[in-house]
Amino acid sequence: MVKLVYILRARDDVEPAEFYRYWRAEHAAKVHSVAKAIGARRYVQSHTLDTPLNAALIDSRGMSPAYEGVTEVWWDSLAELQAAASTPEGTEAMRMLIEDEGRFIDLSRSTIFMTEEHEIFDFTRAG
Repeated sequence: MVKLVYILRARDDVEPAEFYRYWRAEHAAKVHSVAKAIGARRYVQSHTLDTPLNAALIDSRGMSPAYEGVTEVWWDSLAELQAAASTPEGTEAMRMLIEDEGRFIDLSRSTIFMTEEHEIFDFTRAG
């Protein structure tokens, strides 16, 4: 499988609570509604926690401020993604999602890229 990773920064004119509400409820519902059209197999949102630990982690490494979160979307292969996205339904679904993202995400300060996982360990599984 391949995975799209989307690291998000909120638009400056969107309050944090509204950003997370919209992302979790409104945008997630839109992604779910077009999942088959775009050939997506899995969709996960990871919302950044508001905790002093984040500041300590950032400060201890001299890093930039945390992003608001990460979206991950899985496909069986790049070929599957490209095939689904090139259909009329897939093209329209992608257009709609990009338009919706612009309502709450600062696209110029966010980033997106395709990855392939290389699992090193997973202690969450039995066995």
